[in-house]
Amino acid sequence: MTAVIKETGFIESFDGHQIYYESRGEGKPLFLCYGVACLMNHWRHQVQYFSKNYRVITFDYRGHHQTSIPDNRDNLTFDAIAQDIKAIHDHFKLEKACFMSHSFGAQVVVRAYDMFPDLFSNLVFINGFTKNPIQKMFGGDWADIAFQLFKQGYGKIPETLQFAWKNLINNRIAMQLSAMAGGFNLSLTSFKDIEVYARGVASMDLDVFIRFFDQMMSYDGTPVLDRVTIPALIIAGGKDAVTPKHFQDLLHQKIKGSQFLMVPMGSHCTQLDLPDLVNLRIEKFLKENDF
Repeated sequence: MTAVIKETGFIESFDGHQIYYESRGEGKPLFLCYGVACLMNHWRHQVQYFSKNYRVITFDYRGHHQTSIPDNRDNLTFDAIAQDIKAIHDHFKLEKACFMSHSFGAQVVVRAYDMFPDLFSNLVFINGFTKNPIQKMFGGDWADIAFQLFKQGYGKIPETLQFAWKNLINNRIAMQLSAMAGGFNLSLTSFKDIEVYARGVASMDLDVFIRFFDQMMSYDGTPVLDRVTIPALIIAGGKDAVTPKHFQDLLHQKIKGSQFLMVPMGSHCTQLDLPDLVNLRIEKFLKENDF
């Protein structure tokens, strides 16, 4: 069995900021883009599977985990992340890549495609969306209202809310509630993966989280979808209450010739719930498109 080549390090982006990356395997490049406040661990099954035949690249967004917060916080934007992707791509002198995205990562990838379409060979969206997912989340407006109140509170008592954020999220009850709300399928996903996610979210700087969450709510990448001319696969979870199927339906309807997979038992993290099914379907899609 051939060992998978692994490389880690930092790459300087357009503003001098250092972006942490991990590269595994050899072959055509696959970029994996996670959701806001998420971690590379969300892709662990895909990294293990696809690095046998592809070069799999993961990286931490600005202000996420091993990529620090930039000195100029105005560079905590989708546009800046798109520039970071280009910096990684250019550093390794890569050919056109497949971009896989999960959740908020779909907005990141759509914006990057809009700015740098020549970097892209094909697209895979998992539980993705291109416009405000908070509106009507869980069937009502309360999530939107709660975020606005939280944001206002942070503006008044930032240290108190940062402390509360860290301690409320990083506990077993909060993890179980997150899963029950449709974030994970407790009968399929390892609870350790949920714990890793909770610790990652709890460790985030709240200002960074709020800035990206605000952009997630205001950005609408739907018009870009009409301009997508490369193959695309959209994957939805039948039990995803966070970003329900109508978000993925929109992606499928707007991207001409796109393929669609509904995973009935999939939560908001379908790639963690049923990795074998997801990986095989993605592999089929890549092979069909000579990638």
